[in-house]
Amino acid sequence: MATASGLKTYFRLLGYVRPYMGLFFISILGFIIFASAQPMLIGVLKYFVDGLVDPSKTVLHGIPFLDGLDLMQAVPLMIVVIAIWQGAGSFLGNFFLARVSLGLIHDLRLALFDKLLLLPNSWFDNNNSGHLVSRITYDVTMVTGAATDAIKVVIREGLTVTFLFCYLLWMNWKLTLVMIFILPLIGLLVGKASRKFRKQARKIQAAMGGVTHVASETIHGYRVVRSFGGEEYESERFRQASSDNTKKQLNMIRTVEVYTPLLQLIIHSALSVVLFLVLWLRGDTTAGELVAYLTAAALLPKPIRQLSETNSTIQRGVAGAESVFTQLDEPSECDTGTVERERVEGRITVRDLVFSYPGHEQKVLNGLNFEIAPGQMVALVGRSGSGKSTLASLLPRFYSHEQGQILIDGIDVADYTLRNLRRHIALVTQQVTLFNGTMTENIAYGELAAASREEVERVAEAANAREFIDRQPEGFNTLIGENGVTLSGGQRQRLAIARALLKNAPILILDEATSSLDSESERHIQDALVQATQGRTTLVIAHRLSTIERADLILVMDSGCIVERGTHAELLAAGGHYAKLHAMQFGNEENGAEAPDYPAS
Repeated sequence: MATASGLKTYFRLLGYVRPYMGLFFISILGFIIFASAQPMLIGVLKYFVDGLVDPSKTVLHGIPFLDGLDLMQAVPLMIVVIAIWQGAGSFLGNFFLARVSLGLIHDLRLALFDKLLLLPNSWFDNNNSGHLVSRITYDVTMVTGAATDAIKVVIREGLTVTFLFCYLLWMNWKLTLVMIFILPLIGLLVGKASRKFRKQARKIQAAMGGVTHVASETIHGYRVVRSFGGEEYESERFRQASSDNTKKQLNMIRTVEVYTPLLQLIIHSALSVVLFLVLWLRGDTTAGELVAYLTAAALLPKPIRQLSETNSTIQRGVAGAESVFTQLDEPSECDTGTVERERVEGRITVRDLVFSYPGHEQKVLNGLNFEIAPGQMVALVGRSGSGKSTLASLLPRFYSHEQGQILIDGIDVADYTLRNLRRHIALVTQQVTLFNGTMTENIAYGELAAASREEVERVAEAANAREFIDRQPEGFNTLIGENGVTLSGGQRQRLAIARALLKNAPILILDEATSSLDSESERHIQDALVQATQGRTTLVIAHRLSTIERADLILVMDSGCIVERGTHAELLAAGGHYAKLHAMQFGNEENGAEAPDYPAS
């Protein structure tokens, strides 16, 4: 998708203001009140100077509340009234715009995060977590600048410039035209700077994503870093990423600090010409009018300078918004299914299944055919990379296959709605994901949160998790830390199994679910799984062959194909791939060694 123009992107960003239009108009009214105070103060100054020169003009006539007042009474009163007027406008403008802006950013963050929950697996495969976190934090922060401070300055200072120009035109339109002639030059300079700001802002975003990525990887992998002495390597990697970000930030600052004085030089040059013409063509202009005109002209450079400085903030915000909208515009996970079942029987049929990961030509699965009857346990074994886990990912449609069929109860998985399909499948993987909550919250997660305490305790008992939960200081209410950092690998896996048992889905997928358990825990888990798999279709991806000896069917995979199938006894009797793997694995276990991956044939 081509990147939208900066103006189009900014207007799209402002489109999020639509729900807050009432508050937005109140803030604009406040800034109109604030900006109108400047010409009022200049008018008081004109009246004050003319009164000093000609005392006969010091008495006001025909003005409400001021009729008959002289100079000494009117000027202080008018200044106080104007200050109150300006203060009220400032409050209305700033407060209500802040409400609009904070609401806008809140909505944008929610839209960005909710979109993350809808994106397909392939999108996450191609985007590292560091850049995603940077987008939600840093990029949205840049958008905040464009949607808060920038809008405030543009409206407030823009209205101030407008009122001052109108006042100057009213006082002497000929002189004011001299200042208007410089506007095209200012516009040319602003346009050129805008393009440069946006280009540099994109580079800063990418550099910040690099910083976040390195930090995120190091934090998540701190045990590996320390175990393999990677501290100096990671420190240097982070230093380079941070230095790159600092360099790009300095480039942005250099551009701003060159551009702003240049714009000021142009504005002050025009002002100097105006001052010369005023002195040359003053004619019968009164002293008060002359002072008022010069004061109004002198007040123009400050709001114009603030508007020019805001340009860099806006361009950073536009660059951040482009990044955010790029993610929001990504197509969501495809869900064209219409079938919804209260509960399926669990019959799984795979026909001529072929699959390649998006963007890759190599076939990970090539022509798979098998069927699992309701309540059966089928095991997949094979060397790493043979396609076992990929097949497990296709059942709940984490990826969509391009050829062949995967049927559940005779209906293609693509015909089920995603939510309904995944409600029928419980998945336990080798890489367990837990959240920084209590034991109970991690077992009764998501749609399971309404489960009773008795149900949670029952599945914890079945998964052999109760024995270590009861030893915790607060039992089921114990916080487990980020991703269960306070638990062992086996304990984390048993919590995940308890979560799957609580779901009570008709189809259970165990992807290396017992690989992190010690022998004693594994025996308890095996007993629990015997009960858990009763009346439930179970697909087991196993590294330890001892966990699948009771499987109804074992499929041996190699290079995306099924090379053998049968029961444990049948495959041993056949003396093929499975028998060799069995002999190798149990031979190593007798010698106390870790069982190797299935060897290539």
